[in-house]
Parts: sequence; C-alpha cells; structure tokens
Amino acid sequence: MQIPYYAVIFTSTRTEIDDNYAEMGAKMVALAKQQPGFLGVESARNEIGITVSYWESLEAISNWKQNLDHLDAQFLGRQKWYENYTVRIAKVEKEYSFGR
Repeated sequence: MQIPYYAVIFTSTRTEIDDNYAEMGAKMVALAKQQPGFLGVESARNEIGITVSYWESLEAISNWKQNLDHLDAQFLGRQKWYENYTVRIAKVEKEYSFGR
C-alpha cells in the first residue's frame, strides 16, 4: 500500500444473536473488495471484534459507507448483531513490519 492511506477501525461487542452474521461478514468483505479505493482488510474476534479496512481516500470510505448493501448490513448490525460498536478513521502516514 502506498503511504499515505486511510484505515477504518471498527471495534464491536456482539449480542448473542448469530443469525447469519458470518455470512454477512463474508459478503461485506467480498463487496468491499470490489469498491474503488479499497486496499485490504484484517479482522479478529474474541471478547471484542476488531476489523480494520484500508482505503486510498476519505472519498472512497464515504462511498463505501453509502453502498446500499453495506447500509443494509449496518441496519442489521444495529438491530441484532451488536451490543455496541465504534468506528475510527485514521490517516496512515508510516508503516513498518517484520516477518520471517
């Protein structure tokens, strides 16, 4: 990914309701991958869920937020899947990593 880019950090606590949650998550990742400006995604879930998606621009993030299928998923999340969530948007100006 070329610096700078943006990270959308979504942290959540789930309800007890499953009701196709994993299927919707997989659908949203597949759909996000088709959006202009999408760069990647990482996700982990234990006590809290953390999903970080990466985008070229704030405009690309705004367009994704308004995607009709994504709006449906947001509605279902508020209605049944999440006790709470927080979305943070950050500009990534530096990155480094280690790997064997």
